[in-house]
Amino acid sequence: MPAVTNDAVKRYLERLLNQPVKVISISEHGKQELAGDLKEYGYGAPLFIEYEAGGSLKHAVLETMSPSSFGHDHFADRAQAILWEHGAFNRLPRHVRSLDNGAFLESGEMVSTGAAREFFLLTEFVEGSGYFHDLDRIRETGAATAEDMDRVRALSDYLASIHAVRRDVPGLYRRRIRDLIGHGECIMGLTDNYPEQFDFIDRDLLKKIEHACVDWRWRIKDRGERLCQVHGDFHPWNILFRKGVDFTVLDRSRGEWGEAADDVTCMTINYLFSSLVRFGRLDGSFEKMFLLFWENYLERTGDRGILEVAAPFLAWRGLVIASPVWYPRLPDGVRKSIFTFILNVLDTPRFEYNAVSRYLRP
Repeated sequence: MPAVTNDAVKRYLERLLNQPVKVISISEHGKQELAGDLKEYGYGAPLFIEYEAGGSLKHAVLETMSPSSFGHDHFADRAQAILWEHGAFNRLPRHVRSLDNGAFLESGEMVSTGAAREFFLLTEFVEGSGYFHDLDRIRETGAATAEDMDRVRALSDYLASIHAVRRDVPGLYRRRIRDLIGHGECIMGLTDNYPEQFDFIDRDLLKKIEHACVDWRWRIKDRGERLCQVHGDFHPWNILFRKGVDFTVLDRSRGEWGEAADDVTCMTINYLFSSLVRFGRLDGSFEKMFLLFWENYLERTGDRGILEVAAPFLAWRGLVIASPVWYPRLPDGVRKSIFTFILNVLDTPRFEYNAVSRYLRP
């Protein structure tokens, strides 16, 4: 974070209050609450500001949040907490009032965001056709072209290249595995959004899967040496192809760093899904695509350890493609096959990508 200067605070307060401001002091002293003898750790280091405005002497506390492994690893985590605090403080009786929230620019300038109600993202427009159209075509015709296989290699090569970028932050790896289980977009978020009862799917089945995934968390959460750069939502709807193997990816999700198995399973389970819809099993062109993706990735990376951590990621993505919310009109038997796959994968210590038919047997 840039250093907090008197000039930056003065300009910020004058814009906020729409009147001249004189900053008298900025210090770490005069905190409203001291740590005491026992408590050492805190999420941030508040600054005490003394200033004059409108002929009156005023005081304020500038609070920031430091990166930490308590769910504050990412800039977005810290922004979320601070944005929430501004409104929430002021809605609770007898709570200290929030005057504003804001952001530091790289230059050290401070900008107000307190009046914001929703945030947005503006991106460039990129031409291309969603990769899911390719899978739809192959599912209809039953046959993949040479270009389809080239695209499988290109996507697998891409993941091998981005996953080669590593970081040594064990706590961030544990965070990613924890989020896999409990995040609202991940395993528990998926199970909580299943209907109370849908065909053969009931609370007991979903609870069994959750419990198995928690066991997997304890098995793999200390594999911090595996932390790498990831996309985080590498599925066919987030890839735009143009001619040949020229493509752009969209909508990176849930953090820059994580587990390589997240991306690899996210894509390859869609080959399995399309094959189940077409054949009721992994077969034909989709089986070739599935195996090619895995074999090419393993050859490029030499990462056989991915097979030891893939199970809960496959379970998560399986819960997505089997969800009556996301996929309400699946052919008979497909949903049951996906749940059979999930349960069998979770019950096996190592994922054997070349023996998927075994996981599809009840």
